[in-house]
Amino acid sequence: VAIGPALTHIPLDLVQLSVGTLILLFGMRWLRKAILRSAGVIALHDEEAEYVKETALLRGLGGIAHRWDGVAVSAAFKITMIEGIEVVFIVVAMGAAGGGLLVPASMGAIAALLLVVALGLVLHRPVAMIPENTLKFVVGLLLCSFGTFWIGEGIGFVWPGGDLAIAALIVGFLTTALVLMRLCRARAFRVVMST
Repeated sequence: VAIGPALTHIPLDLVQLSVGTLILLFGMRWLRKAILRSAGVIALHDEEAEYVKETALLRGLGGIAHRWDGVAVSAAFKITMIEGIEVVFIVVAMGAAGGGLLVPASMGAIAALLLVVALGLVLHRPVAMIPENTLKFVVGLLLCSFGTFWIGEGIGFVWPGGDLAIAALIVGFLTTALVLMRLCRARAFRVVMST
């Protein structure tokens, strides 16, 4: 509540530049690993083996015979708590910023919660079938594109087409990633053939 009004005094371009840089760096890390995995330079994760390993680890910590598994509840709580607190801070900050935004921000948060729960119930199986590397590749592309866009906005660059430039950035990052994937694959093949 105290920080909300102060947030309105931070220049938007500084926020865009800072957040854009963080998003771009995070996205580049994910995209780099996805490219290297797709090229065969580093091993793909075996999602099923990881799931079996984590399940065995959690079962070994106890509580599976009880109605409530304390370890499972703790793991689920830890995963969702940070995201939930983040939403609460955003809603409170928006409300404290003035202009009667607390109710619309709260309604938006509730609508987002309901939408995420509904999508989770409907899409959990199809999403689980997407290979982890493909998912990280797509997320890396999106993060790099949005991060680049926000950095541009933060330094005052006027994007041709406005927000539609994000689509062009996605295509640009995708093209670059595919070229790099082929180059890495060819290099890995040459290294294998020379040994």
